Amino acid sequence: MDEPNLGTLVDCAGRPDDIAIIDFDGKTTREITYGELDNLANGVARALVQSGFSRGDRIALLAANSSSYLAIHLGIMRAGMISVPINYRLPSHLTDYIIQDCGARIVFCDAERSAIVPKHLKAVRLDNPDDLNSFVDPGPFEAVQPEGDEAATFLYTSGSTGRPKGVVLSHRAQRWVVEMRAPKSISNQRAIIAAPLYHMNALALSHLIFAGHASMVLMPQFATKPYAAAIRRFRCTWLTSVPPMIAMMLDDKEAMSNADFSSVQHLRMGSAPASKSLLDEIAHTFPGAKVMNAYGTTEGSPIVFAPHPDGKPTPALSLGCKHPAVDLRLRGDSDKPANEGVLEMCSPGMMNGYHNRPDLPLPFTNDGYYITGDVFSRDEDGFYYFVGRTDDMFVCGGENIFPGDVERILESHPDVGQACVVPVVDAIKGQKPVAFVRLVHGAHVHEDELKAHALEYGAAYQHPRFIWFVEDFPLASTNKIDRAILMQRANELTISSQPSRK
Repeated sequence: MDEPNLGTLVDCAGRPDDIAIIDFDGKTTREITYGELDNLANGVARALVQSGFSRGDRIALLAANSSSYLAIHLGIMRAGMISVPINYRLPSHLTDYIIQDCGARIVFCDAERSAIVPKHLKAVRLDNPDDLNSFVDPGPFEAVQPEGDEAATFLYTSGSTGRPKGVVLSHRAQRWVVEMRAPKSISNQRAIIAAPLYHMNALALSHLIFAGHASMVLMPQFATKPYAAAIRRFRCTWLTSVPPMIAMMLDDKEAMSNADFSSVQHLRMGSAPASKSLLDEIAHTFPGAKVMNAYGTTEGSPIVFAPHPDGKPTPALSLGCKHPAVDLRLRGDSDKPANEGVLEMCSPGMMNGYHNRPDLPLPFTNDGYYITGDVFSRDEDGFYYFVGRTDDMFVCGGENIFPGDVERILESHPDVGQACVVPVVDAIKGQKPVAFVRLVHGAHVHEDELKAHALEYGAAYQHPRFIWFVEDFPLASTNKIDRAILMQRANELTISSQPSRK
């Protein structure tokens, strides 16, 4: 049975003049209607076919967020080809690897990224009207009808612990995600997107906006002052972000001095856990907004959790209950309780697999469940809580430590806004926990007080041996806290604090 093409999510029948995208870089503004978006997508699809590219070919995108980026993304898929958004913040050798691995023969880029496009490939500048217009072939185009689980998009992992992996996502799976997320009507909503479109968080929301004929303010990158200003200027109703982005904005006194968030109705955070203190601050700052701390994975889709089926309120740090269209289970060790373990999930939104990686075992069980690698607990009401990544877990003196457990203990202190716990090498314990902490506005607390707090509310082996205070956390390319940088910094600080042995 044929599946609808994901590139045809744009529906401008009868309303082509409605605004689809407002490009905003903090200074200049450009409005794009649904009709213009649709025409550019068709023009890109026609041009790709006439240039000799075939169904299933991979087409790379290496650029900051823009309306042209999204139109090209749609056009690639309409032509039956595979859109490959590339993380432009990766080192150049990993960018080269991704382009080679996916087999792209053409790259749509912008000026800032054009220098890292391999010289032997055709590059089209999407931020240069002359270059883009000379490539596009205006006119109607009948979208290719995908078959079965035909691929629409490759999203590559960051590759922080090895070669990036190309996650193969089908038209069918991503259409299902849109259908599951779409409320009855969102045409009156205006979202703001500042997270990068090479990440599922932003890309999936753009699909939802198009399917619901809503509008978005699209920023090339996140910065606190322009982000806050855009919400006020364009009366944005829907915010999507990762918790560090919101925390950074709330910490920026200048950005907040002229902020007006009265238009915000929905605030959805994902990709990283949010602390209780941050959620409290958000509730105070966005009193009229429905706040949702969401969870999802590129491999398994953002459709995992939902509100309680009987209407029970979701606890502050919970991600919700099992979504009715998803099967979930916790796989724990024999010495762990049955209500805690690695989350395994099964749904129509899961990936096909990894592109060109026969060396990797697929993270699926024999009965078709995706193994997330994330440890969760579940309470008696069916609410799920994130515990930590199995990859982040480390052993201290024979005891397993999940950084998320220690972070929540620290963040339960009223003066702590956000914490990040990482391991450092220890001659006796093997590894031991240390922490970086961002305090709430105006708070003053000593390291020893936070250590005592951790000892009071957690196991002795969990307490951070060192605590360093920071104003901001370093962010990875997905705007999540960069643990690798903090681990390196922690080991350097620990060594420098050791007494000299002369």
